[in-house]
Amino acid sequence: MSVARDLRAQQIEDIKSKIQASNGFILVSYKGITVADDVALRAACREAKVEYKVLKNRLVNKALEELGIEGFANDLQEPTAVAFANGELTAACKVIKDASAKVNCLKVKSGCMDNAYITADTVNALAAIPSKEVLIAQLLGMLQSPISGLARALQQVAEQKA
Repeated sequence: MSVARDLRAQQIEDIKSKIQASNGFILVSYKGITVADDVALRAACREAKVEYKVLKNRLVNKALEELGIEGFANDLQEPTAVAFANGELTAACKVIKDASAKVNCLKVKSGCMDNAYITADTVNALAAIPSKEVLIAQLLGMLQSPISGLARALQQVAEQKA
């Protein structure tokens, strides 16, 4: 009995450390997923620096309670997987959303960002945000556009006078 209790305590500590080390997480219902779809999802998660784990609901709930994160009790009722975002949270949201579009039985339940509960709709909205690199490129394009337009206009004036 004591060994089992020690094992559960160690598992809760492991889950707590994963939650604290990640930039957020997403709870996913995976009931009915095929092995092939699960393997493809795990490969996509590895590429995006997302750790996808199937964990016991009781242990996840206990770890969240110990960390003071609330609101997840209703989402931890049926089989649940947790996708920990070790990189950008938006990348994790995109991977899960893309996978749920391909696999009908995969559903986003909720998520956690900055130790706060976020709904499935918020997770899907985060998935729609472009990556950091794309946002930086868009910003640079917007900043460079007026200068480029001015340079072209000055070039045309110079060509007309010559």
